[in-house]
Amino acid sequence: MGKKIIVSVRPSQTRVAYLNNDRLIDFQIEARTSPTLVGGVYKGRVERVLPGMQAAFVNIGLERSAFLYVGDVVHSLPQKDQERFGEEVDEGNESLPLKSIDSTDETNKTPIQDLLTEGQMILCQVAKDPLGTKGARITTHISLPGRTVVYMPNIPHIGVSKKIEGEEERARLKDLVVNAKTDGGVIVRTAAEGLGEKQILDDLDYLKRLWKSISKNFEKRKKSGQVYKDLELELRAVRDYLADDVTEVIIDDERSYRKTTSFINQFMPRFKNIARLYKQKKPLFDVYNVDLEIMRSLGRKIWLKSGGYLVFDEAEALVVVDVNTGRYVGKKDIDETILQTNLEAAQEIAHQLRIRNCGGIIIIDFIDMEKTAHKDQVVSLLKEDLSQDRAKTKITEISELGLVEMTRKRIRPSLVSILTEPCSYCEGKGYTKRRMTVANEIFRALEREATHVSKDKKAYVECHSDIADWIYEEDSESLDYIENFLGTSVVFRVDKKLHIETFTVSLS
Repeated sequence: MGKKIIVSVRPSQTRVAYLNNDRLIDFQIEARTSPTLVGGVYKGRVERVLPGMQAAFVNIGLERSAFLYVGDVVHSLPQKDQERFGEEVDEGNESLPLKSIDSTDETNKTPIQDLLTEGQMILCQVAKDPLGTKGARITTHISLPGRTVVYMPNIPHIGVSKKIEGEEERARLKDLVVNAKTDGGVIVRTAAEGLGEKQILDDLDYLKRLWKSISKNFEKRKKSGQVYKDLELELRAVRDYLADDVTEVIIDDERSYRKTTSFINQFMPRFKNIARLYKQKKPLFDVYNVDLEIMRSLGRKIWLKSGGYLVFDEAEALVVVDVNTGRYVGKKDIDETILQTNLEAAQEIAHQLRIRNCGGIIIIDFIDMEKTAHKDQVVSLLKEDLSQDRAKTKITEISELGLVEMTRKRIRPSLVSILTEPCSYCEGKGYTKRRMTVANEIFRALEREATHVSKDKKAYVECHSDIADWIYEEDSESLDYIENFLGTSVVFRVDKKLHIETFTVSLS
């Protein structure tokens, strides 16, 4: 069956699924009203320089100021850093804004106050979308991705994707871009493997013309704002995912289909017959059960085929995954049962991290294993499955507490943050107070009013009807106690429209 790219376009959003043997292995969604900013180039005004954080806040025309770290500011680099920059670029990162330079030589680090001044106008690129209360993360290391190469106009570095393993092919591609004598730097992408000189240099020439256009727009623009926007989602997907192992690109919208085929014919002519227009009544994503998989990945609990299950808890910068045996009782002994559950969990965790697009620090609590060989087996399988992830990951061995710590590079918001919002009732806590808890809070509030009570006054409590019912049915003894303590009666005024945790106490 091979790999497929399927694209579903609707007036409000575009969704792209990447399938391997008809199983979802990656998913992206972009709303028309809030497209991703990553890859966009902006003219920004430096608002504040923070020496204590070695960072700056930059106004790029968005609601919140963007964050610029000192390592993301282009300046005169030592030759050793120029040579090293980008060496870690791989299939997961090669089309995205490049990471900071982290030189270990302290003498080469220039303080940010010597690089930027408040009010200065700079050209920058969004590396991470705004998340929660944080603004966008930006860099001045501009990188413009094409189909076969990434052009870096202000970083003098030549590199080749790690995914291209043949030494002769790596040398050929490197010599090709070196001989092109291009200002700036170039990274040769995986898609360039085996291609002729003309295709690669045409791609590079297009990116150089694009850079000239961006530079002109920057000069013309008077205020902060966008000077270049990256391709639409379906075109980015084709640019970044289409390879020899992809058998089909299926699109359910005629306009997007025409646009995509034109893009493929211009930049990837050898794939000119790969796209097809889907015309059936049944929704395209239903044909491949993509929506079912997405709904499954929005759940907190993920069942494994064996009967075990995973629990995902996502915070803003931390994801915790708990592994449980659940209904799985095994066939041999307890060690074998635990091993099989953890092995199945390792594969599903790697899969879920991609679909959910979890980022930041990730803690995995596997079921405790006694044998070192079993621990090594589980971690090895997890690393193997994570190696297929386009996002960069780092993983540690199992700790003494039985935990695996890892990080996954976050570029775009997670699936949960895109498709859900905090519960309006519990305000995202995930729980509400017990009726007993609220009742006791009411009693304590009444006690505090004791000094203000006189014989001609009554105490009034306004609360949700469920709380008053609970007090009368389950804790009338406490109500009697508080009335004796106050020396007056307590009158409840109930309202089902009130939040169950909300109440007011008054005297009149």
